[in-house]
Amino acid sequence: MTSPLAAGSASPAASGLAPGAVWDPPAFRDAVQSTLMGFVDEQGRRLQELGGDAARLIDEARRSVTGGKRFRASFCYWGFRAVEDDVADEPALVRAASALELLHASALVHDDYMDASDTRRGRPATHRAFEAQHRAEGWRTDPVQYGAAAAILLGDLLLSWSDEMLRTCGLSDDRVRAALHWFDTTRSEVITGQFLDVSIQARGESDVAEAMRVLRYKSAKYSVERPLHVGAALAGGGPDVLEALTGFGLPLGEAFQLRDDLLGVFGDPDVTGKPAGDDLSEGKRTVLVALALEAAPPADAARLENRLGSSLSASDVDALREVIEACGAAAEVERRIDRLTAQSLSALDAAPFGAPARAVLRGLAVEATQRVV
Repeated sequence: MTSPLAAGSASPAASGLAPGAVWDPPAFRDAVQSTLMGFVDEQGRRLQELGGDAARLIDEARRSVTGGKRFRASFCYWGFRAVEDDVADEPALVRAASALELLHASALVHDDYMDASDTRRGRPATHRAFEAQHRAEGWRTDPVQYGAAAAILLGDLLLSWSDEMLRTCGLSDDRVRAALHWFDTTRSEVITGQFLDVSIQARGESDVAEAMRVLRYKSAKYSVERPLHVGAALAGGGPDVLEALTGFGLPLGEAFQLRDDLLGVFGDPDVTGKPAGDDLSEGKRTVLVALALEAAPPADAARLENRLGSSLSASDVDALREVIEACGAAAEVERRIDRLTAQSLSALDAAPFGAPARAVLRGLAVEATQRVV
């Protein structure tokens, strides 16, 4: 397998790394994709005797793990490299990092069902795909319930696989056990954070501090901080390194999710793979929405509150975007992203990491927070 860190594959000036060390993100993403597909294919062979229904579930698993920027795997990989300059077993480390992407795929499948999302990365969400097949085949029972059951089961299967993939990555047992501590913590945090989110939506609450707490536990930690911890644990990193990674990773994860909140309202559907203003029609009580409800004039705030979670036309989305922009909420989120990113990079500058790891982590920070709206 081609190493994602290869000598001479790009100019040091372009990469920002010391001479002789170059981070190749496309090669790394290809390695992760190949590893994930190989793992799913292996699972498919194990389950082959279950017949056509199992094959359809495996096919959907393949679609669920295809695509994406692979931020979680990247942060895991460079959490390892922040501790150890060299990687003795590259395929094993890539396999371990890929387990974070299985966890992510599981969360997306479940999240799409809970949010009643129709699409994911430009294709039908899992529950919609199975619902549509049920209708096309003219099967009995309720197609909506069938789609829901399929999404729950696939998400559970991906979650189970994520644990298996990390446990069998091929690195030493003591390092894997140390990493599993952080992986277990990650899963507990993201699942509980998701429950906080759906509970807040159910109550119709829009408190900024509470929205930030949901953001931290539902997304920020599992997107950046905990993958860094998993990677560092795989390399034998001690408390000082883990603390330094938190100083970098936690504010960066929060900035990353705040950027997602902006993309969920203002993003280009051709880039995000989701309909325009999807967060608004899904009724998500994000930090952006909470800030808007606090800052907008009463009539505008009431209009935004009343339309959240309802079917919205393109003109409806435009009108609600105007409310969010006019009251300064979007600009405030941008300021928070800038502050959190600066905090993250300042911590990185003070961290006890080698120059290659520091340079690549800085580049990942910029990529994660400066995605185009």
